[in-house]
Amino acid sequence: MGDPTAVGQEQFSPSSLGWPPFMRVNPILDWSYRDVWAFLLTCKVPYCSLYDQGYTSIGSIYDTVPNALLCINNSSGSKEVFRPAYLLSDGRLERAGRVKKLPSSVSGHNPAVINGLDNMDLHNRSLLTASAIAVGDEILFGTVEDQIGPSLCRKLHSFGWLVSQTAVVRNDIDSVAEEVERRQSTDDMVFIYGGVGPLHSDVTTAGVAKAFGVRLAPDEEFEEYLRHLIGDQCTGDRNEMALLPEGITELLHHEKLIVPLIKCKNVIILTATNALELDEEWNCLIELMTSDDVLLMMQSFVSKHLTTNLTDVEIARPLSKLCLEFPDLYIGCHRKSRKEPLVLYFKGKDQDRIESAVEALNKKFCPGAFVEINSS
Repeated sequence: MGDPTAVGQEQFSPSSLGWPPFMRVNPILDWSYRDVWAFLLTCKVPYCSLYDQGYTSIGSIYDTVPNALLCINNSSGSKEVFRPAYLLSDGRLERAGRVKKLPSSVSGHNPAVINGLDNMDLHNRSLLTASAIAVGDEILFGTVEDQIGPSLCRKLHSFGWLVSQTAVVRNDIDSVAEEVERRQSTDDMVFIYGGVGPLHSDVTTAGVAKAFGVRLAPDEEFEEYLRHLIGDQCTGDRNEMALLPEGITELLHHEKLIVPLIKCKNVIILTATNALELDEEWNCLIELMTSDDVLLMMQSFVSKHLTTNLTDVEIARPLSKLCLEFPDLYIGCHRKSRKEPLVLYFKGKDQDRIESAVEALNKKFCPGAFVEINSS
């Protein structure tokens, strides 16, 4: 549906004026960019190799370049390197690799412009994505409220990271493995919590191991930490809690942590059980990982909130068009209740772009239709 030629189309649509008469069938019209890539990767469908080189929308050789949002900073500076297309976090920016050339400047360069942004703008506003996975039947049963997920999302957001998805899975090794495998292949970082310990329901480490196709093996260093922590409560020759994914585990040590955090490639296993414990672990994690450039501090998000008494029907179509005009912004809306005014939010990494989007929206309606409110 996000394709420019798909506007107004339905699952069955006659061909356009000037074309031979035929019926267009659009079975995946409602699929998102992420849906398409999930299908291609899961079913191992062959695709053009350019998608692995950073191209996200392929046209002709004259108007197609790698998507700047997938560019990886190369310390040598010799050549730009791009991540594959399926790692693009925001499908609305799929066509950021389709350019129109401006007239040559005095220096002879042809800057590429995409929806009012040049490639340098897009690169500066590139996003790193993370996902959060909660493990616990008690959350799914509604017995316990997840305190960690919302707090973790806020912390990542304050760091300039985009949270692509949060999920809650059962205390089941296969359920954990499937979700971790799916998320670690598409996100820069995955945080998983719950299901850590000696109980029968504590299956997180086993699920992570299965996701990466490795076995659980004794970790002598981690076992030593556990022996100091729980002493004589260790039973048997080995402590099962010291079994960690073999060959991919890194222990993150910090003087304020009783036991180190567990990092398996791009998956962080948190042991926190509430928001206060998460605060402690997060502060330690920040100190450890920012020094190693693993958890990078990105450009902060900025936002603006408006309220209106317009109905959803009145605002739906203009708002959809606005999203196409400003694909680099997150434009959403919600109500606290059906009887209260609609709240719109604009979020991005450039205040000027947000102001431009708000101005464009105001022009579509009568003066005074929208009132700015405090974002808190």
